[in-house]
Amino acid sequence: MKVRLLLAGLALACAVPVLHAQTPEEKGLEIAREADRRGAGFGDFQADMRMVLITGRGDTSERELRVSTLEGTGEEGDKSLTIFDTPRDVRGTALLTYSYKTRDDDQWLYLPALRRVKTIASRNKSGPFMGSEFSFEDMRGQEVEKYTYKYLRDEACGELTCFVMERYPTDENSGYTKQVAWIDQQEYRTWKVDYYDRKESLLKTLTMSDFALYQDRFWQPGKMAMVNHQTGKATDLFWSNYRYDTGLTEADFNQNSLKRAR
Repeated sequence: MKVRLLLAGLALACAVPVLHAQTPEEKGLEIAREADRRGAGFGDFQADMRMVLITGRGDTSERELRVSTLEGTGEEGDKSLTIFDTPRDVRGTALLTYSYKTRDDDQWLYLPALRRVKTIASRNKSGPFMGSEFSFEDMRGQEVEKYTYKYLRDEACGELTCFVMERYPTDENSGYTKQVAWIDQQEYRTWKVDYYDRKESLLKTLTMSDFALYQDRFWQPGKMAMVNHQTGKATDLFWSNYRYDTGLTEADFNQNSLKRAR
């Protein structure tokens, strides 16, 4: 009888499927997908932005901008239009970005002084955007498909607990070899990102703060602070006046809309 019970137990154990252990890469992708899911469905939004450029000596200069974004569908990513209102010498300058999930993004910069639209080539997207510590690459959409991922650990971030994970750009023209992101486990907001350059040295750190909830669904930061560790320069972005469902359409995001920027 004991032998029969033992054999039956072994047979039952063999019949139970073995649970697949989640790899760090799988967990990292799962976190990225959940963060993306929570930010989806906004349709369109507009916001105001104040950009503060800070030199290595601490001198500052300010610019005022407007940002419009139209959510992508299918394989397309978001479309965004950024327009400078002040100071006078950059008024009317505008950046139009078409983000894609699985191919190179398109970006165009309108320069009113020259009255022409300049295409930002893929190899130049690591360059600085209008003298700031944000690159053209930083100004595009952050679609999940643009990276591969690796979960590292859980870590306290203020009063919250964050997932810490690495993400590696799939774009061979990226200015980064990897990024390390801190994403809170409660709302999946990104609080900090470390950027590593092509030599795998720490280049910049982006810190986001002053989050507020809009439409009872969407968390947006009030401040984004980018510090360049190699030059000592920094750029702060202060966001305000978020508006959702403003009626934006595809017609608001073409090269003619760049030239109409006021």
